[in-house]
Amino acid sequence: MQSLGVLRVLGVLLVMFSTTLLPPILIALISKDGGLQPFLVAYVTTLFVGGALWVPLRHQRRELRVRDGFLIVVLFWTVLALFGALPLLLSADLEISITDALFESMSGLTTTGATVLTGLDALPASILYYRQQLQWLGGMGIIVLAVAVMPMLGVGGMQLYRAETPGPMKDNKLTPRITETAKALWYIYLGLTVTCALAYWAAGMTFFDAVSHAFSTVAIGGFSTHDASLGFFNSSAIALIAVCFMLISAVNFALHFTVVRGRSPGAYLRDPEVRAFAGFVLVVILITVTLLVAWGVYSGAGETLVHGIFHVVSIGTTTGFTTTGFHWWPSFLPVMLIIMSAVGGCAGSTAGGMKMIRLVLLYKQGRREINQLIHPSAIFSVKLGNKPVPDHVINAVWGFFALYILSYVGLSLAMAATGTDLVTAFSAVTACLNNLGPGLGAVAQNYAGLESQAKWILTITMLLGRLEIFTLLVLLTPAFWRS
Repeated sequence: MQSLGVLRVLGVLLVMFSTTLLPPILIALISKDGGLQPFLVAYVTTLFVGGALWVPLRHQRRELRVRDGFLIVVLFWTVLALFGALPLLLSADLEISITDALFESMSGLTTTGATVLTGLDALPASILYYRQQLQWLGGMGIIVLAVAVMPMLGVGGMQLYRAETPGPMKDNKLTPRITETAKALWYIYLGLTVTCALAYWAAGMTFFDAVSHAFSTVAIGGFSTHDASLGFFNSSAIALIAVCFMLISAVNFALHFTVVRGRSPGAYLRDPEVRAFAGFVLVVILITVTLLVAWGVYSGAGETLVHGIFHVVSIGTTTGFTTTGFHWWPSFLPVMLIIMSAVGGCAGSTAGGMKMIRLVLLYKQGRREINQLIHPSAIFSVKLGNKPVPDHVINAVWGFFALYILSYVGLSLAMAATGTDLVTAFSAVTACLNNLGPGLGAVAQNYAGLESQAKWILTITMLLGRLEIFTLLVLLTPAFWRS
């Protein structure tokens, strides 16, 4: 374990994160909303601690190993959430506890979108912007952003990239150098954000709301500057714009890069994961709209279609935006949508959940096992896009699925042990483990009413879901700490 190298990288990343506190400071100065002091204190504190870690170790040049990358990712997300909570904790407009501040910060960085805050419409612009920016930074993972500049500091980045990038296919580089890979991903991410903001602005949002919601849309986060979420705007155009960008952001960013570089949109149609994801979303939309029409939930066909499509895409991609809410919908619809979030988007996207490619591989492996029972002597292979999938990838998918189920059950029981009712406990764990946000029962609107113990459990759950379980649990094994 390269302890000094880990501390050095952590210091660099904290210094980088401190610069993200400058935009809220500028907004507080311009708007004179009274939020200047908390951000200044947080900026100085984060910069000082980061500098104190980095300066004494700045001449360390030893290459990091994969094991170091896992530790840095977990440490950074944990430490970053702590420092990210400072402005919220120090704000006189919020007056929240350490537990609530950390919960909100972790929710933002993991793009979960679960909130303990109420009265958003009356909060200072600097606080509102800061929450949205947290999600934007966490969307692709600030580690990947840091990797783009790590070579200049003498730190290899591929280890961090493999530890941070979600999904089972982690070893492929988009370009020969990891630096170029990270830059390519972020250019696409930034381009989508700007385009989304302009679309929202053209549809009637204020410039501030447009930028803020573009941050959380492309990050698939779900935070809003209004208590009513996107329902505040009461606009079908805004809802449909959100649908488009949520779907785009739920697709593998490596595939976006391939399409942009090769100028071949047909690559989307050839990708088996995208086809499966599109088919899955379409089926759920058909079921949802049919039931909404049958029950007469909305007055007209157009309104039914917009709300049905919007909420299926929002929940299915683990964004968590709402217009009228879905928890009060009839029959099994609320439960179906919550369960749908467990699938999430595509691997390599900003979505949460298990990822569609894992579901596809589990299905294909299940079919292979059935065929093997019928024809014991035959040899069957699992293929994606006519290419065989190595057995070690299949085993990793099964291992992930097993850990996901065990984590889900254990965390749900822990939530129930805090006195939370079963509907709230299971839906809250589902929403946080899948980085979704809104749940059912007492957490349909927000998480403010939960006990402190429950919030700590869910804070860990959000981190576990964002790092896709393995990255965090590997640190708990004795073998990880052996030299």
